Amino acid sequence: MKTWLITGASSGLGLDMTRKLLARGDRVVACGRRSERLEPLAAQAGDRLRIARFDLTDTAALRREVENAFAAFGRIDVVVSNAGYGLFGAAEEVGDEQIDRQLATNLTSSIQLVRAVLPHLRAQGGGRIVQVSSEGGQVAYPNFSLYHATKWGIEGFLEAVAQEVAPFGIHVVIAEPGPTATEFGSGLDRAPETPVYDATPAGDVRRGIANGSFKIKGDAGRTVDAIIQIADQRQPRLRVALGSTAFENIYKSLHARLDDLTAQKALAYSADVDD
Repeated sequence: MKTWLITGASSGLGLDMTRKLLARGDRVVACGRRSERLEPLAAQAGDRLRIARFDLTDTAALRREVENAFAAFGRIDVVVSNAGYGLFGAAEEVGDEQIDRQLATNLTSSIQLVRAVLPHLRAQGGGRIVQVSSEGGQVAYPNFSLYHATKWGIEGFLEAVAQEVAPFGIHVVIAEPGPTATEFGSGLDRAPETPVYDATPAGDVRRGIANGSFKIKGDAGRTVDAIIQIADQRQPRLRVALGSTAFENIYKSLHARLDDLTAQKALAYSADVDD
C-alpha cells in the first residue's frame, strides 16, 4: 500500500486518479478548493482518504496542509502536482489579473508544493514527485502563451530540482499529456477577443476549438493509468509524453529545434574568447 498526495484532486485527472488509487487499496491525501466530489469517496475509503480543502495559491495554507498530511500518515510515497487550468487568449488580450492568477496557480503554487514536501521526502529516505505538465511544456500554440509560460517554467524548475535531490532517493517525473478529454476546455479562462487577430494563427486556433476541428485524442482514464504506472516504476524517466498527439508534436518540435541549433554552430562558437 502506497500513500499519495494529489493536488487538483476534486476534478479531472486528479479525481480519477484518487478514485483509482483508493480502489486498489492505497491511501490518498486529496487537495483542492472543492470537496463535494470527494466526500462520497470518504464514506467508502474511511481513514485511507484525507481531504485537504484549501487554495493552493495560499502558500501558508499549503505548507500547513503538507505538514498535517505527513503528520497524519507518517509517510507519503508519491506527491502529484496536478492542479492547474488554461488561460486562453493572445498575449496582448489577456488582463493583468488573469496573468497573475495563471502564474500563481500553475507555476508558483507548484514550486511551493515541491519546496514544502522536499524536507519530508528527504527525512523519510526518498519518494516521488510527479508533475502533471503538458505537451505544452515542450511545444507552443497561439492563444496559450501564458499557459505555456507556466508549463515551460515548471519543467525547467523540476529538471534542476531532479538533479539536486537525486542523491536523496527522490525521483522526479514530468508527465506531458496531449489534448485529453477532461474538464480542461470548459475550465478555460478566456480573454476578450479582438478582431485584429481574426486572420492570424491565433484566430485559426480559436476557430479550431470552436468548431471541433482541434482534435482531442487523449483518453483521461488511460492517461491516469499511465501516470500511476510510471510513478510505480523503480527508475522512472524524467519526462514522459502521454498520447499520440503529445508524442508526435514533441518529436517534431525537438527535431526542428535541433536542426536549427546545428545550423548555428559556427555563429555560436564565434562568441567564445580566443584560446
